[in-house]
Amino acid sequence: MTRYLSIRLLLTLITFWVIVTAVFFLLRLAPGGPFDGERRLPPEVEQNLRAAYNLDQPLPRQYLNYLLMLGHGDLGPSFKQKDFSVAELVISGLPVSLTVGVMALVMALTGGIVLGTWAGLNTGTKTDLLIMGTANIGLAVPAIVVAPLLALIFAVWLGWLPAGGTGGPLHFLLPATALSLPFIAAIARLTRGSVAETLQEPHITTAMSKGLPRQRIIRRHVLPIALLPVLSYTGPAAAALLTGSVVVEQIFELPGIGRYFVQAALNRDYTLVMGVVIVYAAFILLFNLLVDVCYARLDPRIRLRS
Repeated sequence: MTRYLSIRLLLTLITFWVIVTAVFFLLRLAPGGPFDGERRLPPEVEQNLRAAYNLDQPLPRQYLNYLLMLGHGDLGPSFKQKDFSVAELVISGLPVSLTVGVMALVMALTGGIVLGTWAGLNTGTKTDLLIMGTANIGLAVPAIVVAPLLALIFAVWLGWLPAGGTGGPLHFLLPATALSLPFIAAIARLTRGSVAETLQEPHITTAMSKGLPRQRIIRRHVLPIALLPVLSYTGPAAAALLTGSVVVEQIFELPGIGRYFVQAALNRDYTLVMGVVIVYAAFILLFNLLVDVCYARLDPRIRLRS
């Protein structure tokens, strides 16, 4: 297990370095620059600004300098929001994104597993068709459509929930719901197929033929195996949910890192874009690593093949 974990950790670090490198050079190759605007700056002023942020150095040198800063935990200054560093902006926006993400993750896992298990235990019935039909709609309708509808119905028409802002827990309910719906649908489909397949396994048939209680069979024999595909999906899904959604944060006016990412991309704020991408990449790689470890614990064949 130690060897397996060491290999996965090494691959995670290599992947993280590749992501940082690719984003760094792609940003520099994109047209425009952080000091371009509607009004052109005088050449001497622009030159001084570029020198202040080390943008006048050769690209390989800028890359090495950034890796050295990153190695010391420094994400650099923001080119546009000069009163704040990138770390300060990320730290200010991350709690909002994490709050929405944690709520959405709980909703997605709870709703998806319950609905998927119910459909898998009733394969071919009207209940199964209704749940899977609703799941297909949930996958097909994007958050940019669902979020305004939820705000219109529950905030404007019914007046039950606030339409935006961060005043209290209720302010995060609609954004979390809009963010979780596609993941509920995806997890429900995965769970349904896995439960239906697991029910056909010989050891499940044997347990049923012995007269064991149905609830015990489902809880102790079906779900531990059926939820393995869901566990694999949970890694990237959790990272996507916990880092928030750009669309949802924009619609509900949440000051999360997604909004900073959009503003930084439009303003060519290289360091802020890099900082947000690093946070996204770190979450995705961390959750994938945790899922790999959990998967290897549940299924020893994984680490034996490695």
